[in-house]
Amino acid sequence: IIELMADLAFIPIQDKIQSTTYRIYDGACGTGGMLTVGESCIQNLAERRGKKVSINLFGQENFDETYAIACADMLLKGEGTQVNNIFFGSTISNDGFPKDEFDFMLSNPPFGTSWKAELKAWGDIKKDEITDPRFIIDYDGNPEYTLLPDIGDPQMLFLANNISKMKQKTSLGSRIIEVHNSSSLFNGNAGSGASNLRRYIIENDLLEAIVALPEKMFYNTDIGTFLWIVTNKKEEKRKGKVQLIDATSMKSPLKKNIGEKNSEITPNIRKRILKIYLDFEEADPKYSKVFENEEFGYYAVDVQRPLRLRVDLSDDNISEMKDKDAELAGVLTEYIDKVGMNSCVDFNEFIERISEIAGTQNIKLTAKRKKLIRGGLTSVDETAAPVKDAKGNLEADKNLKDTEQVPMTYPGGIDGYWENEVRPYAQDSWIESENASIGYELSFTKYFYKPVEVRSVNEIISDIQSIEKDTDGLLAAITGGMR
Repeated sequence: IIELMADLAFIPIQDKIQSTTYRIYDGACGTGGMLTVGESCIQNLAERRGKKVSINLFGQENFDETYAIACADMLLKGEGTQVNNIFFGSTISNDGFPKDEFDFMLSNPPFGTSWKAELKAWGDIKKDEITDPRFIIDYDGNPEYTLLPDIGDPQMLFLANNISKMKQKTSLGSRIIEVHNSSSLFNGNAGSGASNLRRYIIENDLLEAIVALPEKMFYNTDIGTFLWIVTNKKEEKRKGKVQLIDATSMKSPLKKNIGEKNSEITPNIRKRILKIYLDFEEADPKYSKVFENEEFGYYAVDVQRPLRLRVDLSDDNISEMKDKDAELAGVLTEYIDKVGMNSCVDFNEFIERISEIAGTQNIKLTAKRKKLIRGGLTSVDETAAPVKDAKGNLEADKNLKDTEQVPMTYPGGIDGYWENEVRPYAQDSWIESENASIGYELSFTKYFYKPVEVRSVNEIISDIQSIEKDTDGLLAAITGGMR
């Protein structure tokens, strides 16, 4: 996996490598394997092109044993000065390189674990009190645009950290190759930190590709993982587009399992994945698909239905009202005498008549009394007339509210979606488009799912008949001699 990450980081830009100094960073460096493999890869590519490069390695690790191994590994490989560039401590709450920028960033951050301890390290604060500029940025007119994911999973914090360290003023910019599990693709509702980070990355055209890897590729987990390829200097043909690569079937079985790991990516498979990436829009569509950035965006909108109330003036309800407000009960009794009904399916018309009767008795129909009527005398009835507020606008029934995801690419936008997908099934509905939230998510299943071919009825019948022939006389043999 590390070698594949190095290939994806360096080979696509190998012709742009110059005789200069490059900085490679890993914010979750462990024993430093990604750093040293990355250094070796770029050195080999540079030598083949007659370039002489100098590589500076930078890493941060939060576990003392792996940190010690990383430092020892640097010393053993003759990288004595590089030891000073390995920082001990939490990348999230104690960034060892707050003002640094890097050319290449390779990382396999932790995922599926809580980062609550980071809040304590920040001074025992709450999540909404975080002000770190790596995670709280000024974007889309919001000076406090949050990139903070759910407290139970820190992996996207590492991605946001890397993005904050991208070089902006060089021709090469920065390239990030990072391992994630599937939750980074779609976790979080529109407007949440995880969705906001995806939105920021895609709207700023930083996401170049995502590679879906086979399951059981790592020692300590059997879940599927994904390589995010992020860069701020896309080549022209990739601008405004994202490539999804399904490499889940590209693996070679191990002779013996190592923990959860039961397969590997061989050099030939690595070359195959890299070729699919480099072929871009000419790649085999079975394994690669290219989309415009907008494909992954959507509007989260609330679909509202009107509140419909029936007024029930039964003897029991009037009796209960006398205990709460005798004057109001008297008004209701006069209403029944005049109108001659003990129920009403138009709440607004009812309130209007009650107000008139109360006025003749010099009784004020206050907001409190209206609330008392609604709470004690009404029930939801889909056959009743819609309730309107004081301004004449329809009141929404909170229990009927639904949230729809409207693709940014939908013809006619939000209004077109409501007209075609909602209104035919709910004529009285409306969409509050002014309150729409923007979200982004990616789904490999949506684009690469292959349904299992169902057997024909004739094949199933044939199998059943064959089984019946094989079992002829079996029941008699089992029950033979029994009375």
